[in-house]
Amino acid sequence: MLRLTDFIIDCPDAMKLAAFYSEVTGFPVKDGSNEHWAGIQLGDIELAFTPVEDYRPPQWPGSEHPKQFHLDFEVDDIEAEQRRVLALGATLHRDITDPDGYGFRVYTDPTGHPFCLCRNKGVTWTEQGPVWPQRNQ
Repeated sequence: MLRLTDFIIDCPDAMKLAAFYSEVTGFPVKDGSNEHWAGIQLGDIELAFTPVEDYRPPQWPGSEHPKQFHLDFEVDDIEAEQRRVLALGATLHRDITDPDGYGFRVYTDPTGHPFCLCRNKGVTWTEQGPVWPQRNQ
């Protein structure tokens, strides 16, 4: 039996990138975080950041330094969330939304890691977060 407990992102400055994603997600940086390991607890999974020497950011969409991963965030208002993440230091790279505002937009965080803000048709929002529509099995 196994359980995914951490998703670890290499970066040049663990606390700085943790602060960025803390603002993006609304979850605090964990107590005890420091320059060697910083984390944000997202339910059962910790989004963690660790510095690496000579960090080279991914060059999305190029492949010389491939992205290797990206994060998707479902949002209820893509325009408002875009304004917020851009003000926090993200950079918009691609907009794949339809005229009704459904689809996704690709950004990079301040250290070059790509992430997406997504708005999917049929998703409803409750106080606990998004509820996905049932799909045929």
